[in-house]
Amino acid sequence: MANIKSAVKRIQIAERNRVRNKSYKSAVKTLMKNYFAAVEAYGSNPSDDAMQDVQQRMAQAYSKIDKAVKRGVLHTNTGARKKARLARALKRQQDALSQAS
Repeated sequence: MANIKSAVKRIQIAERNRVRNKSYKSAVKTLMKNYFAAVEAYGSNPSDDAMQDVQQRMAQAYSKIDKAVKRGVLHTNTGARKKARLARALKRQQDALSQAS
């Protein structure tokens, strides 16, 4: 255990940041997983309601990723890569549907 007052404070700050970072990263992963599930559902049964669900989940995931980047939890390029992955999944599903019809 640290004896110096500043070291004690740094330990507390590091723990606070660790918990915040974990929370953001977990939320981003969950929202991405929900989005991919919605895209799969849209691919198996394309409808306007399914597309609305996909768009809503995409907006939620984008928002959380942007907030994580703004707060320094994720690097800028990591956030961009995750958002591109989300967009690419929907594009692939739409291309597959257009080729099937």
